[in-house]
Amino acid sequence: MYTNEFDIGITRGDACCESNTFYEKYRMGRENCNCSIRGAKATAHSSVLFPGNTSSLPMAPKGPEGERAVDEVLVAGLESGSQRRPTDPPSDLLFGLEDDPPWYLSLLYGFQHYLAMIGSTIAKPIILSSFLCIGEEDPARGALVSSIIFVSGLVTLLQSTIGVRLPIIQGGNFAYVVPIIVLINTSFRPCDSISLGNMTAYERQELWQVRMREVQGAITLSAIMQVVVGFTGLIGVLLRWITPLTVVPTVTLVGLSLFDVASLKGSEHWGITLMVIVLTTVFSQHMCEIVIPFPMYKRGQGFYSIPCQPFKTLSLLLAIVITWGLCGILTLTDALPADSGARTDLAGQLISSTPWVRFPYPGQWGPPSPNIAGSIGMMAAVFASIIESVGDYYACAKVAGAKQPPPHAINRGIGVEGIGCLLAGLFGTGSGTTSYSGNIGILSITKVVSRRVIQYSGLIMVVCGVLAKVGATFVTIPGPVIAGVFFVKFSMITAVGLSTLQYVDLSSSRNLFILGFSIFFGISFPKWLEANPTAIQTGFALLDQTIVVLLQTSMFLGGMIGLLLDNTIPGTDEERGILKWKRLSSDVDKIHTDSPKAAPSPSESVSSVSPYDFPFGMKLVNRTKWLRYVPFCPPYEGFLRRRSSSISEERSSTDPC
Repeated sequence: MYTNEFDIGITRGDACCESNTFYEKYRMGRENCNCSIRGAKATAHSSVLFPGNTSSLPMAPKGPEGERAVDEVLVAGLESGSQRRPTDPPSDLLFGLEDDPPWYLSLLYGFQHYLAMIGSTIAKPIILSSFLCIGEEDPARGALVSSIIFVSGLVTLLQSTIGVRLPIIQGGNFAYVVPIIVLINTSFRPCDSISLGNMTAYERQELWQVRMREVQGAITLSAIMQVVVGFTGLIGVLLRWITPLTVVPTVTLVGLSLFDVASLKGSEHWGITLMVIVLTTVFSQHMCEIVIPFPMYKRGQGFYSIPCQPFKTLSLLLAIVITWGLCGILTLTDALPADSGARTDLAGQLISSTPWVRFPYPGQWGPPSPNIAGSIGMMAAVFASIIESVGDYYACAKVAGAKQPPPHAINRGIGVEGIGCLLAGLFGTGSGTTSYSGNIGILSITKVVSRRVIQYSGLIMVVCGVLAKVGATFVTIPGPVIAGVFFVKFSMITAVGLSTLQYVDLSSSRNLFILGFSIFFGISFPKWLEANPTAIQTGFALLDQTIVVLLQTSMFLGGMIGLLLDNTIPGTDEERGILKWKRLSSDVDKIHTDSPKAAPSPSESVSSVSPYDFPFGMKLVNRTKWLRYVPFCPPYEGFLRRRSSSISEERSSTDPC
């Protein structure tokens, strides 16, 4: 929201210091004490902290009196019921991590994320339908689609609210596709050898539901392992060896490894795909600064207008809607061939056979059938998903301008993803869930990293999962349109991964070798293995399946190579980028303190809030000392760090000096 007071606040705040962020203006004003209380208070109002007119406030004197005055202004604003916690995001963000855009903007931004993830989310159940022996016109396809959308919404809400609390979308995971197909092929007869036409409707239903219950059991058992790994803090042990040269190949390969998926879908109609790319580029880069007045109405004030930048924040949504609409027009006029991938009527039968309202529920296909052998193969997908998600957390935090995720946030995030996979198994979605790297690229494009927007997106998924026909309608988005979205968002996540190289000494031949080899081998070997799936023969089918799943996951392979090489090849901390990385984290920690050791003073109250804290109950958590040993609670810093800090405290207490 932009108001007259907002403009006043920014103008007066800029007069105090040249920074573009609210907290930095406050900090500079406090340190220099040559800023007016009027400017500080108006700047605070621009962050929805203060109501009212600020034009008559006096100037703050220099020295301690001025510091106290500015602190009082800030504390008063915080106590007045602000919806915003100060963060220190990059200056070009329109809405920071803790910002709460108006509901109508949150709805639009959330819908944009929904459109960007829907294509790859519904692809999993559609792919598996042919292995489950579900017919093309069977309403069960629509039921699977609505179920995975519904569960993705639930997990997105959980992750953004009590999980890692970063603006990350959750959805179906491609890593589960391979082990699920292997499980079905090794446990049941191929569908093409079964005469579905000679079976009754009940027999056809029981045929695919038996297979689905087997898949559900394997996913559910493997999800329990992920829950344990997350909430017990075992993943934190791995974090000790994660360095910039581990994060770069992991995050970068998330984008690079999917170039063939984007190319395959784009080849269905390159004209439509290029149109999405061109429109998104023009909107987000060339027209991003265009301000358009948006009409508003307020009782007692009447009609007025506020400036907004739709091309900057809704660039991807506008590109999708325009090209989707164009494809619809070309389909109605039969300008596209009957078999063109750009047509919007290819899924018409699925939509007509899908009911308007359907509530997914656990065990809707029957109770899951536990399968120990199948769950071992699924665990390979779980392990690959954990490594990928950790890289996503770091990338998302960087885009959002937040501090690096502390151990308790990562533990909680992985644990909640395990709960998501558990729900996916119980609901029978045909896939586990994981964080969506592509939507992190959308954050970077739109400059809207608000957590509230992602929560709105989760609500949209839940609603569309219940309104089954509405959810199935989005199946009509043509593949070439989805391909254009893939090109844009995966190129952005690739760039985000490479940006971590700013901390590394690129003049070092050691670093260049680790970087180049981990990325190149991480791309090439999985492609070879995909073309030669029977190349690995150990004599144990489950072991073969596990190894194939891991080695076909580019981000896992590249990240593990980077982790092993960077931690075994000799190199200084400065050369490896560890010093700069830790220095950046400690600098941001001055603003986002995870767990204050004592009650903060008024001047420190602004900085005592971390974006990774629980949304409620933090006073009780900070007062309860034993919670510092609970791996998913904010006071937790890791057992090793606790032990070292206690040893240093004992030494200082016994030091005679």
